[in-house]
Amino acid sequence: MLAFTIRRLLQAIGVMLVVALISFTLFRYVGDPVNQMVGLDTSLEQREALREQLGLNDPVLVQFARFVTRAAQLDFGTSYQFRQPVVDLIGRRLPATLELSLVSALLALLCGIPMGVYTGLNRDSLLSKLFLTISLIGISLPTFFIGILLIFLFSVTLQWLPSFGRGEVVDFGWWSTGLLTISGLKALILPAITLGLFQMTLIMRLVRSEMLEVIRTDYIKFARARGLSQRSIHFRHALKNTLVPVITITGLQLGSIIAFAIITETVFQWPGMGLLFLQSVQNVDIPVMAAYLMLIAFLFVVINLIVDLLYFVVDPRLRVERASH
Repeated sequence: MLAFTIRRLLQAIGVMLVVALISFTLFRYVGDPVNQMVGLDTSLEQREALREQLGLNDPVLVQFARFVTRAAQLDFGTSYQFRQPVVDLIGRRLPATLELSLVSALLALLCGIPMGVYTGLNRDSLLSKLFLTISLIGISLPTFFIGILLIFLFSVTLQWLPSFGRGEVVDFGWWSTGLLTISGLKALILPAITLGLFQMTLIMRLVRSEMLEVIRTDYIKFARARGLSQRSIHFRHALKNTLVPVITITGLQLGSIIAFAIITETVFQWPGMGLLFLQSVQNVDIPVMAAYLMLIAFLFVVINLIVDLLYFVVDPRLRVERASH
C-alpha cells in the first residue's frame, strides 16, 4: 500500500509540473503582462524598467523555476483587472464553487445510485422506463439549456425560486456558506440540479449496466441456490461489486463538476471561480487564468489519488496482483 501511494504521489507531482508549464506559457505567449499593467502614455523606458523589475528579461528556465516556487507558496501575483492578489480573489470565490459542486455531486449520488439499482432490478416496470427517459434527457440536453428551462419554469413562470445570485450567506472566517439561510438554500436548488443532472444520469446508467451484468454472474446464481433472500443478494453481494467501478467514475466526475461549473455559474450568475475565470478570459487577466488552471489541476490530482486509494482498498484483485509482482 505504501509503495502504491508513493508511486501515485510521484505521478501527481509530474502532472502538476506539466500543468505549471502550461500555466507559465500563458504568461509568456498570451499577451504581454507589461501592456496589461501600464497605460498608453507610459514611456518605453518605464516599460523596460517594469519588465526588468518583473524578471521578464531573465532566461526562460529561471522564470519557470521562479513561477513554480511562487505557485508552491500560493503566490500567483496580482490580478490585472481587479488590482488585487489572485489568492485573495480565488479565496473569496472558492467557497461558492465548492459548495455548489459538493451539493451537486451529493444529489447525483443520492439519486443516481438508487435509480440505477431500481432500473437494473426492475427493467420492465413503468417507473424504470420513466427513469431511463429522464436520463436520456439529462444526457442529451446541454447544461446551459437545462438551466434556462429551469429558470423559465421555476423562476419566471412559477416564481418559486430565484434565477440568479447566491442569496444570503453566513461568514465563518474566510469561508462563506448559504446552506444556513433560507434564501441561500433557495438560490442553490436550481444551479445544483442543473450541474448535477448530467452526473446523476451517468451514474444511474453505469450502476444499471453493472447491476445487470453482476446479477447474471455465477456467484449470484450460487447465492440464490443457497436460499439467500433477494434483499441480501441484491444489496449485500450484487450492489457491493457494482460500486467498484462507480467509485472511479464518481471521483472523476466530481473533478469534472468543479472544473466545468463555469457554464452553470454563468447562467445563474453564481459568484464562484468559474464566473471569475470567464471574466479573466474576457479581460486577458493571465494571473487569474494561470491560478485557476493550477487549482483545478491540483483538485483533479487529489481526487484521482483518493479514488486510486479507495479502489485499491475496495477491490481485492488489485492487492493480489500487487502482492504477486
